[in-house]
Amino acid sequence: MMNLKYTLQLQRKNILSFFLAAIFIWSLFAVKWSEDLVHSGGLATIQQVALALFNPNLSPTIIQLALESTWITLAYAVCGMTLAIVIAFFFGIFASGIMFDHTGPKLVFKWVFRGILGFLRAIHELVWALIFVAMFGLSPLSAILALGIPYGGILGRILADMLNDIPEEPIQALRASGASKLQCLLYGYFPLVRANIISYTMYRFECAIRSSAIMSFVGLGGLGFQIQLSLNDLKYDEVWTFLFFLIGIVVLVDSWSVHVRKGIHEAKKGFTFVSFSFFFTILLLISSWWFIFSYEQASLKDLFSEKNAFYAQKFFAGLFGIGAENTPAFLQLEAWKEALKLTYETLRMSVLAIGISTIAMFLTVIPAARNIADGSLTLIRKWYAWLLFGFIRILYIFSRAIPELVWAMIIIFILKPGILPGAIALALHNFGILGKLCAEVIEDLDERPVRNLASCGASKSQMLLYGVLPAVMPKFLMYILYRWEVIMRTTIVVGFVGAGGLGQQFKMSLSFFHYTDVSLLLLCYCILVLIADLLSEAARKAAK
Repeated sequence: MMNLKYTLQLQRKNILSFFLAAIFIWSLFAVKWSEDLVHSGGLATIQQVALALFNPNLSPTIIQLALESTWITLAYAVCGMTLAIVIAFFFGIFASGIMFDHTGPKLVFKWVFRGILGFLRAIHELVWALIFVAMFGLSPLSAILALGIPYGGILGRILADMLNDIPEEPIQALRASGASKLQCLLYGYFPLVRANIISYTMYRFECAIRSSAIMSFVGLGGLGFQIQLSLNDLKYDEVWTFLFFLIGIVVLVDSWSVHVRKGIHEAKKGFTFVSFSFFFTILLLISSWWFIFSYEQASLKDLFSEKNAFYAQKFFAGLFGIGAENTPAFLQLEAWKEALKLTYETLRMSVLAIGISTIAMFLTVIPAARNIADGSLTLIRKWYAWLLFGFIRILYIFSRAIPELVWAMIIIFILKPGILPGAIALALHNFGILGKLCAEVIEDLDERPVRNLASCGASKSQMLLYGVLPAVMPKFLMYILYRWEVIMRTTIVVGFVGAGGLGQQFKMSLSFFHYTDVSLLLLCYCILVLIADLLSEAARKAAK
């Protein structure tokens, strides 16, 4: 019986792997492969960008500008995450259903709030930014709302899932001792999820910094704004200076996160790194909000003024086609045909992107694992293993630290607008993330089966083929599918700079105030994200 179950699981994984490979091949036909893909000066541009990488502009003026822009990017990210945590706290608790005893209200609240969280996170932060700028104007609070809402949706969903996964025994013990629901929440649920939710929040903060950098696309300052200006002026040495600052801040936050997680698990007494991080976080919060309200002169009063209320009402009326002279786009058959064509194009872009990043990950992930580099897994040590390990890990950091939109802005100088530059930009960013996650899977692998193969005389390639890959493949597939969901949300963003799909048309429709077209494209986008979530969830179950 067990053998039959194992055989069926293996067949499901093989079918899933074959299906994923087949749809990647299908996505390749979305691109018309020819010499016409590259700009006439594309090769020369590649050379200029590559040479500038080793010769960034380090003049005092540029360094000062980079430091100021780094602080602006960080401040927006901190304020956005503050709002996200508040949203996640309240919506996540209601979405978990733990505050209700009766099945009826519990299910209603659970699915209503899960639906709200799903909607909040389905729309990319840059799309939210464009919407809020159209409603409230070019205010710092537009960017903060744009960061806080989708990240709140993501954090809220994670918090709800963590609260649902807590064993009932400790909570029942608290209830039996007379604890109220609030006391159960504060002394039962929260202590059990604290370490994991802090860890995930730190990871999302790293992502928020990258998202904050691309808020420049709607006209707000920061590193992304300087990168965009330097790219437009073809000053690639300045581009790399600002990119190095962005990479540096992402690496620092990543390192901070690692030490905080380590400190939480060790639970030492006295003034520890976790204690220092707590006070530093408070200082960072105060400084960031002071900067937004004092230096950037953001105003809640102005945000909710009669003038902004008028523009917001006008914007929403336009989205629903109220008072429109012509038939709204979402009621026109031809408009639906064009929108669905762009949706299909966007889907193929996302598949091509995850396919490219997956292939790149598989080519690099083995030497990027620490237990492969030091020989502890395969019992085979090579002098060059650590050099290869260090080089690939730096490549992963470099790849994932640069946002997709920035990659797209660079690539569009080399390749002509279309699906391919968007797919490559998405693949470059997700290659670093996939590589890091999958390398850690190999590092956490049970070493005994692989060592047994080594003791039987298996070569290194045989150990990797028959010992490592079968053990890690289910988690690899889960990470690949998860990143595909994320890529699906991001495809609309790379389209803003001419990379094709829904994003390119969305930006044009918003620029020309064709608001019913915007509604139709947003609807198609949400449907696409929902379908991706459902397909990915089904595929992940098959991969287990």
